[in-house]
This record gives sequence, structure tokens and C-alpha cells, in this order.
Amino acid sequence: MAQDAGSIVAGFDGSEEAAAAVRWAARHAHAIGCAMHVVHCSLWPLLTRHLGPVPGVSGSGLEQSARSILEDGVAVATAEVPGLQVRSTLLHGLPAQLLAEISAGERMLVVGSRGLGGFLGLLVGSVSLELAATAACPVAVIREEHHPAGPVVAAVDDSGSPAALDDACALAAVWHAPLKVVHVRHQPAGYRLLEGQDAAAGAQAVLASALNRAAAVAPAVRVETELLTDSSVPNALLKAAESARMIVVGTQGRGVLRATIGSTAHAVLHHARGPVLVSRRGG
Repeated sequence: MAQDAGSIVAGFDGSEEAAAAVRWAARHAHAIGCAMHVVHCSLWPLLTRHLGPVPGVSGSGLEQSARSILEDGVAVATAEVPGLQVRSTLLHGLPAQLLAEISAGERMLVVGSRGLGGFLGLLVGSVSLELAATAACPVAVIREEHHPAGPVVAAVDDSGSPAALDDACALAAVWHAPLKVVHVRHQPAGYRLLEGQDAAAGAQAVLASALNRAAAVAPAVRVETELLTDSSVPNALLKAAESARMIVVGTQGRGVLRATIGSTAHAVLHHARGPVLVSRRGG
């Protein structure tokens, strides 16, 4: 989100989940003053060569159906934000692969919590989880906004999660929302956390550093920090984000395996009740 160029890209497959993502993307594109790009990925060429119209039936055929879905996506965006600059692209192939490729140089990639793969996209993690590991820009997975006036929650690990923190700051600034920065100390189940003052001070230092960075990146944003201790880092983050407008998490490495994405981002993507932003750079 730190780039000056690029669009907000939204994947659309005609589902209600994808429509919600397009509406969210349209509002966000308008809020930050950039263009929007609606993309539909048709799977039909992978399954059949018969894409043309049925003889004698006007407007029929799988390719025309795909174009109609794309047009519907654009219509959803322009209905949500009249006058928004929206372009559209029809691609053919697997959605996760194509959207990852198209994400290079873009501001954000927005997808619904389900859909985009039809019967090839099975669960919440099938497309969004792969994009969280392979996209070249931040990936927003949109679910119902239970707390539209809530804070943006940024999860920071021992590294300070600078990309996630910067993205969270940018969201909080444009939404005029408070920011809550959360760091979780892991305590294995059945064990009491025994550590010296240095380790405890280290955890506080992570939050202090994050607070300083947030003040520099988004000086107008009200920021609070929270240090938690839990046997499950994702569980602690999800509890801290129960009233959040969005939770922002970082990710690790490349690839589609849970371990390379990061178990925390993986768990938050699956279990968060509201929108999630997975901060991505490169890809």
C-alpha cells in the first residue's frame, strides 16, 4: 500500500462474497483516490474447448457468460461508487495463479472469503491462502464488516512486522480510525512463562518501537498498544481483534504451504470474523 502507483484490484466470480469484496474495493479505491481494476478468471478453457455460442441462440456460450460476469462486477463497483474509474480484464485459467501475476505493481488485491474458484476453490483458504503467499501486493480478504467504526488492529511479531504496521497505519489514516498494535508472547499450554527482565523488556521494546514507527508514519492516527500472553498467538490476536474494522497481519516466505505463509496468518485468515489484510511485498 505504500506505492504511489497502481490500482485496487478485485477478483470477481459472480458470487455474493465476491460482490461484497468488489463493493469494499470500490469504496477503498475512492477513499485513497486511485483507480479500480475488476478481474474475472474463467475456468472453462481448462475444462472444454466448446466456448462459443450455441448455434441460433443469441448471447449464449461459455465465453459470453464469462464476459457477462465481468460486466456484472464492473456494474457492482460503479453502483457502489458512481463515477469511479474502473477498468476490467477477463483472464482464462486458475484464479490464484492469474491474480498473483496481475498483482505486481498494484496497490492492493481484494478477494471475497469464498468463491473465485467455483468447484475448484474449495474452502476459505483455497484461493485467498495461496494469494497470501504468492501475491506481490497486500491481499485483503473481505468478510462481513461487523464493526465498521472499530479500530484497525496490527499484529506485530518480534521483528516489529514493519510492512503490516505500515499498511495498518495507512488504513487507519484514510479511515480516520484508531490503531491498536498487538504483540503476543507465546506461552506453551500447561507452562508458566518463566523469563528474566531482559525478555519481558524485549517484548515491551517491540511495542515501543512499533509505537514510534506508527507516530512517524501516521502522526494523526490515535495509537494504542497491547501486550498479550497466550498459548496460541492466533487465538490471542483474534480475541484482540473482535471489535476491529480490520486486522492486519504479516506473512513469511513464498509458496503455498502453511509453514511458508506463517501459521499465524494462516489461522487468522481462516478464523477471523471480519476483514483481514495480509501484508505482502514482492512475490
